[in-house]
Amino acid sequence: MENNSPDSLKGQLLMAMPLLVDHNFYQTVTCICEYTPAGTVGIVINRVHPSLTVKDIFNELNIESIPDVESTPIHIGGPVHVVEIFILHGPPFGWEGSLMVTPSLALSNTRDILESVAMGRGPRSYIVALGCAGWGPGQLESEIKANAWLNSPIDEDIIFDMPIEERWEASLKKIGVDPALILNTSGHA
Repeated sequence: MENNSPDSLKGQLLMAMPLLVDHNFYQTVTCICEYTPAGTVGIVINRVHPSLTVKDIFNELNIESIPDVESTPIHIGGPVHVVEIFILHGPPFGWEGSLMVTPSLALSNTRDILESVAMGRGPRSYIVALGCAGWGPGQLESEIKANAWLNSPIDEDIIFDMPIEERWEASLKKIGVDPALILNTSGHA
């Protein structure tokens, strides 16, 4: 499947339906960053680590940082590669390992962007995450058919500007779904 195909999920937000009770994904919003026949990779955008900040990452990697960025929260990007750092970001995109998600959004995980973020010279809009979400060939499509997920085009305001705790409801409302109406729908034929 081509990444620019109309059937591609790359560049989409994936919203967990209430019946998806897996603690890793309950009421999550995931930005789909790569979508190929080999599988899918995304970053959960509405879960943050309870105690880690980017300062902890910078200290661990011996990266000098400025106080203005040190309190930035660390997102829990998903249950796969949980010790790897991923940065979902807007422009600029010239980092060593940037994967373009849309023309205005990329995923990077190289030291050069971390060092720039640490000194306040990185992208204006970014999320730093530990881990990612991943699905094997056909797995995500099966889950969508089983009504575990809804999807919509990426909305960068939701990703970067909206309070984290409002992102799931806002993502659903943007596609015309009232979260209150789907929260208690199990068991109704």
